[in-house]
Amino acid sequence: MSESIKDTGVTPGSKLREPMVVVDNVTKTYTVRTGRKFWAPQHVEALQETTLVAYAGESVGILGQNGSGKSTLMRLIAGTERPTSGTVFVRKQPTLLGVNAALIKEVDGIKNARLGCLAMGLSPEETDEALDEIIEMADIGDAIHRPMSTYSSGQAARLRFSIGTIGNPEVLLIDEALSTGDAGFNQKAEKRMNELVARSGVVFLVSHAPRIMAKMVDRAIWIHEGVTVADGPSQQVCYDYVEWADLKSAGNDQEADDLLRAMRLTYVRPNLRLS
Repeated sequence: MSESIKDTGVTPGSKLREPMVVVDNVTKTYTVRTGRKFWAPQHVEALQETTLVAYAGESVGILGQNGSGKSTLMRLIAGTERPTSGTVFVRKQPTLLGVNAALIKEVDGIKNARLGCLAMGLSPEETDEALDEIIEMADIGDAIHRPMSTYSSGQAARLRFSIGTIGNPEVLLIDEALSTGDAGFNQKAEKRMNELVARSGVVFLVSHAPRIMAKMVDRAIWIHEGVTVADGPSQQVCYDYVEWADLKSAGNDQEADDLLRAMRLTYVRPNLRLS
């Protein structure tokens, strides 16, 4: 990432620190096929003019209902997709974890752990040393010796997180991978994330579970239908999101819309200067 990037906006905790991730006015539009007999293209805007800056030492939650654009944003930061417009800058190669990330279902957990370590660039010797830590972190018992095809979603999430964090990634993206774990594992995962952040890394946690997010990150970004509506301390943003979700679930659509409109009006978009 260019050393000349500076954030001149009021982003929580900025203080002109060196940014690790910059998303500059990014839009992502997908073209999907409609109709059975005739191809009728339809354009879906997954993200609209999204801008954010994440700094070394930050843990950032990305919050929103299903289909809001959270996972799209993570794939753009990870580099697995390209934005339709705008630019994404990253200082280090990101590591993307997710419930649907590819693992070899036909082989057991230990072989997957070994393959994952080698894929992240660990030497065979470093991989051997890391296996015990992965097994302890995942804590899935005898399942570690069984094929991945027999795993529950929670067991797969535990193993994936344990593999992905063993290499001490400086930019870690976690897409819904913790919402399937139990409270005990979430506590261990929170400790691991804090260790990564303490080493001047940055962690993104994507979830539609605000109560989990409020405990695990310091800052939260709320995205609604591809548009950022809030960016601030996680406790406050998650509280606002829960209030909105409760209004929607109770059928109070007008009050929910009023809250969402108020959030959009108070949101301050980062003002980037690229030179």
